[in-house]
Amino acid sequence: MTNIILLGPPGSGKGTQAKLLAERISVPHISTGDILRAAKETELGDRASEYMNRGELVPDSILIAIVEDRLAKPDCASGCILDGYPRTIPQADALNRILSGLDLRIDLVINIDVPDDRLITRLSARRVCECGATYQLTFNPPKKEGVCDLCGGALYQRDDDTEESVRNRLLVYKRETKPLINYYENLGLLTTIDGSGSIKEISDEIYAYVQ
Repeated sequence: MTNIILLGPPGSGKGTQAKLLAERISVPHISTGDILRAAKETELGDRASEYMNRGELVPDSILIAIVEDRLAKPDCASGCILDGYPRTIPQADALNRILSGLDLRIDLVINIDVPDDRLITRLSARRVCECGATYQLTFNPPKKEGVCDLCGGALYQRDDDTEESVRNRLLVYKRETKPLINYYENLGLLTTIDGSGSIKEISDEIYAYVQ
């Protein structure tokens, strides 16, 4: 059983790396961001979207309930990759309580570190599709401008990917989430990986560490 948290600022690639790692070690990838966006037609999703579109963190009362319900599902019995949760010390404490109640624990915490200027460039050039596909106009553009390769749908820029919103998200991250680095380092669970390389280079480094 292996339960792993991936930390990193917006645009660090932790979502991509979480998916790749989950596939390589055959455990679920749990992204609170994806869950909240998928719930956008619900009252809960609408409330969460208001915060996310401003580049702010979704309140703990929403996230904790979602995470607890997800971790209790049978497919998490062999472990999981947590991406996007926890983001604050109180959330980390809540996660510990949730896991303790399920007789589980966090085994590893991987922090992906990328300079701010590179993060702003990456996110400002990101485009997404309703089908879930994601593109980066610089190093992973669609074959046809503005059109999804997978479903032919129109690509768009998320409200929280504008430069102004990205800068706000980084400020929020540094204020609220960065203290988790010290939190998990003090528990002896943390390792930091340079996220400036290629997707494959970073994936291979993370997998080697997990192994």
